[in-house]
Amino acid sequence: MTGSSTTWRRRDWLLASAAGLATGSLRAQKNLLRVVVPLTPGTTPDTIARSIGPLMQARLGVEYIVENKPGASGMIGMSSVARSTDFGTLLVVPATTVTLPLFYKTVDFDVINGLTPITQVASSSFVLAVHKDVPANNLAEFVAWGKSKTGLFYASPGNGTHHHLFMELLLQSTGVKLEHVAYKGTAPAVNDLLGGQVPTMFLPIQIAVPLREAGRIRIVGGSLRERHPHFPDIPSLQEQGARNYHADPWFAVWGPPKMPPPQVEQYRATVVAALADAAVKESFTKQGLIIKTGTPAELLALTRAESALWTRVAREANLKPE
Repeated sequence: MTGSSTTWRRRDWLLASAAGLATGSLRAQKNLLRVVVPLTPGTTPDTIARSIGPLMQARLGVEYIVENKPGASGMIGMSSVARSTDFGTLLVVPATTVTLPLFYKTVDFDVINGLTPITQVASSSFVLAVHKDVPANNLAEFVAWGKSKTGLFYASPGNGTHHHLFMELLLQSTGVKLEHVAYKGTAPAVNDLLGGQVPTMFLPIQIAVPLREAGRIRIVGGSLRERHPHFPDIPSLQEQGARNYHADPWFAVWGPPKMPPPQVEQYRATVVAALADAAVKESFTKQGLIIKTGTPAELLALTRAESALWTRVAREANLKPE
């Protein structure tokens, strides 16, 4: 009995210690919740983090700060969270997180297994845009145009961006051959698209629609499998015949590795509650974002599926890490 009693007392102590770690982690960081955005202020992850901040602060009773840590395509900020043991830290990132190992040899953390998934927060859409003089109002006309000439190219703000990968996926789906020209940033690429130096590129839907309304570009189709609910007049590329085409520039919240499940659920529930706020919903709508949440397991499954998809696309396009 003595041995059995000792075993049970030790088990009770271990369980109590684990529970204390899980429930007391916020108390240990009771005055601060730090949200790392590995990109510059004004980017979509930054806007998401700041939109949900006041509501998370009120619900959790902690000070909420957003810390921008840009650099190296987001790897500086992401790596800092992947190395952190502070469970009062969260990370808001775009879907391109999963493609980093495809384009950079210097990724020093495990993109899929080196962070704790919390929840997806939003989905969005890009659109295939062409200069106003390109004779393509739909996918069939775009394919005909693309196959009628040689030496055509498309622009992106850089290797591994959504603009780059979404086009490569479309080219593989349709058999069109275009050469990739990587600009150093979005602004010069868009300026050349508007000026006619670039015939086509993918653009975020909320940026492309005003340009279409001003008569400066044409929109061929959207990147999501179905039409964007805020822009139902834009047909998806898949419904126009692009085989199995679905490219979603989603965003998600992650935590440092080995975050206790009870705290993961606390953060997840708080984020979901913040996204239900009317002002947050309005802010997301203006940015072309579709609120979409889920469980940590669903976010991890999505990340693994995206990694497999873009690994295949990169291999078929012969894209190599630098």
